[in-house]
Formats: sequence, C-alpha cells, structure tokens
Amino acid sequence: MADFSESKKTEIVADIRRLLVTSGIALSVGWLFLSLNFPAPFLMGSLFGVWICGAVVPSARRHLGVARWFHVPVILGLGVLMGENFRADILVNITQWWPTVSTMVITTIVVSLIGYVFLSRVRGYEPRLALLCCLPGGQAEAVALAREVVDKAYVVALFHLVRVVIVFVTMPLLMAFIEGKAATEASNLNLRSMPGLLDLPVAEIISFIAVGVGGYGLARLCRVPMSHLLGPMGLSALLHVMGVIDLPRIQEFVLLAQLAIGGGVGAQLARVPLREVFVYLRDASLNTMVILLAYLACAVAFTVFGGMDFLTIWLAFVPGGLYEVTLLALVFGFDVAFTAFHHTIRVMLIFFTMPTLATRLGRHSKDSDR
Repeated sequence: MADFSESKKTEIVADIRRLLVTSGIALSVGWLFLSLNFPAPFLMGSLFGVWICGAVVPSARRHLGVARWFHVPVILGLGVLMGENFRADILVNITQWWPTVSTMVITTIVVSLIGYVFLSRVRGYEPRLALLCCLPGGQAEAVALAREVVDKAYVVALFHLVRVVIVFVTMPLLMAFIEGKAATEASNLNLRSMPGLLDLPVAEIISFIAVGVGGYGLARLCRVPMSHLLGPMGLSALLHVMGVIDLPRIQEFVLLAQLAIGGGVGAQLARVPLREVFVYLRDASLNTMVILLAYLACAVAFTVFGGMDFLTIWLAFVPGGLYEVTLLALVFGFDVAFTAFHHTIRVMLIFFTMPTLATRLGRHSKDSDR
C-alpha cells in the first residue's frame, strides 16, 4: 500500500512538471503570436510551440503533456460554456437546422464508407483497423476501442491526430484569409472583452463550478457517453434555456482551455516518430483530404444555394475534433450552439455505431480466415 501511494505521488509530481513545462512553452509562444497579431494566437501558439520544442529537443518530450486529471476539468468548463449558448429560442433554431444536420449525417456515413474501402481494399488494412482509422470523429473512443480489438492502436491514434491537426492548423488561417485582418483582430478582441475571474461575483463562480461538476455526475449516473463533455453542456443548456442561470464566458478559462487543448495536441504530435510511421502518415493525410473535401463540397453547396455564411457552416461540418472546433467558434465569435450541436450529433452517431461495426467486422474477419 505504501509503495502504491509512493508511486502515485511520483506520477502526480511528474504530471505537474509536464503541465508546468507545457504551459510555460504554450503561454510564451501564445504571447509571441498575439504580439504578431496571429489568428487564435494561444491556440496556435500552444500547438506549434509545444510541437516544435518536442521535435527539436527529443529529450524534452518526456517533460511535455497534459494529464487527464487536468484535461477533464477543462472539458467540464468548456461544456458549461457550450451550454451557455443554448437560449430560450434554441428549440426553434434546432427545427430550422434539420437540412444541415441531415446532410452532415449522410456525409459522415459516405466518407466513412469511402475511407473504409480505401484503407481495407486499396491499402490492405485489417477490417477493424480500417474502420477505426477512417471515422471522421470520436478520437478518444476510437483509440480506446482500438486498444481492445487491434494490435496497432497507435495507428488509429495517428490517423485521428493527423485529421485534428490539419483542421486545427488550417482553420484559423482560413478564417483570417477569408475575412482578412478584421477576423484576426476580432478574435483577439473577443478574448480581451470577456470578463475576468476577479470581475465576477462569487456566486457566479460557484454556479460555474457546480454546473460543471453536477452535470458530469448526473451524466455518469445516467451512463451518458462522453459524460465529461455532454453532462455539463446538457445541464448548462437546460438551465440557460429555463432562464435559471446566465453565466458569462470567463477570460482566464477560455485562455486556459486554449493552452490545455493546444498544448496537449502539440505534445502528442511531438512524440510521433516520422521515419517509422511515414506510410501511415501518408495514408492518414489522404484519408483526411477525402473527408475534408466531402464536407467542403457540402459547405459550399449550402453557401451557394442556401445563402448561408461559409465559415459558419464549415465550422459546423469540419471534423477537427469536438473540443478544438468548438473552441475555435468560441474564440472567433461564431454561433457556438450551431457548431456544437452539429458536432455532437456526428460524434454521437460514430460513438453508438462504432462498437457494433467493429464487433461484426471482427466476426467477418475470423470467418474469412477459416
């Protein structure tokens, strides 16, 4: 028991050291990007700063990372902020979103089929590995399932990481390119205009924490998938729709979320040995391009024929990671409820179908071996 306690303390100390090093690099590069007027400076700065540091200095990689016990509370708070965008008129809006939601669902099924055929038939991947690699979302769930059903779980992680990173890097640049300098300045101004922690009444801070923790607890009790995100978001949305609470976006927390998510992705990317996995990187990049082109075609169609704003619909469609894309919508001042709703539907679709499909493909593979 004493040995276990000691090892646990050592692990926590190591996690804290990684967190401090990662945060220091992420914050420093984020401030640099802010001074250079880059789009989403702390999000981009965290990713690139931590990634480049780990890639250039291999010995630093073991000191980089964001522990799950820190990441989960950040996602709890992000869920509360996402729910804050669901107001009394949200039910009316949801009924108006059915064309884009149904298109997104159909596109998700189509790109998954295309990716599966490409990886299994053309590239020769084992069926379950091909399925888990080609899915346009559900990164954490796909990797967790991969550890149980395939021998190369790191390949699944790499495929999803490539997809998230490509979107993560290109989205702020695309926004700045389309909307010009005004978009970059607006994103930075949006962050500065949020109230600081010291500006808030104690009651609002307590409410923020209570909704996050309470939503998570209720979701776990009801066995809701992705409980650390959907629980706080659902409870926050319900309370805001009912008018019970009215929580603001807290400047320091939005900054913390950017550092944690960007730094975490950067640390993962720094550990990918390029020479060993070049073939998988190529396949992952091709698969990502197919996914993005399909969703891009849908976004362009809604822009041209539906009169919708391209960036608004693209943010709702692009499969770059639920946390990452929602955070971009938050930073740039887009409709977070619209973005979060579409991504939640897509991820839930993947979450509920993935285990069943993987099991059936496993049986099919065994029958073929006979």
